[in-house]
Amino acid sequence: MFKIETCFSPALYNYYEAKDRSVVVIDILRATTSICTAIASGAKELIPVATIAEAKEYKNKGYIVAAERDGQKLDFADFGNSPSFFTPSNVKGKTIVYNTTNGTQTIKMTENAKLSLIGSFINLKSIINFLTHNKDNILLFCSGWKNMFNLEDTLCAGAIAQQLLNSGEYITNCDSTHAAIDLWNLAKDNLLLYTKKASHRTRLNKLVSENILEYCFSLNIVDVVPCFKEGKIVDILRK
Repeated sequence: MFKIETCFSPALYNYYEAKDRSVVVIDILRATTSICTAIASGAKELIPVATIAEAKEYKNKGYIVAAERDGQKLDFADFGNSPSFFTPSNVKGKTIVYNTTNGTQTIKMTENAKLSLIGSFINLKSIINFLTHNKDNILLFCSGWKNMFNLEDTLCAGAIAQQLLNSGEYITNCDSTHAAIDLWNLAKDNLLLYTKKASHRTRLNKLVSENILEYCFSLNIVDVVPCFKEGKIVDILRK
């Protein structure tokens, strides 16, 4: 049997062992949703960077850069952080340098993990299927908001954990995993309604359209499993 643990915040990551397990990074609003969208739209790869300075350096070298802080596109960037930017016409066949408030820093923290994957609601079925067949101990890693707990990432972790436990291949004795599953079971019948109370969704209401928020909470739209390896994100399913 394989074990599932859940980390609610980057501030807690050092308390978990990642080098011997598969880590799934989750940042629903909006980094991991946008990454899955970009890969599904044919992006060659994404290069996540942790700082604005790094993003500017890549921009000066001629790279396409998507970057935001506190939900807003940075002035030097080509794109912001919404999945609506990552259309085939914008990203197909291209390398995108990516920097966000929470998600890219979280992804960079997983460089020493056995396997680092990108999870969201829009690739939920694909990530669950991959994990079910890959058979490894798992850490579900929520990006949160500036090192604080948030609802939406925890709900996605709960959805993944519930399905893995249902497969009969996984077990957990992790309190945060049980809590994430309990929240998912409260929210799953009306995810959009439940997440109206989420602080980051409230924050983004002033910055993005409701259609984008609805997209971020939609299930199983794309069939991709982005993987962070050697500094780049590519689809592990891509042949």
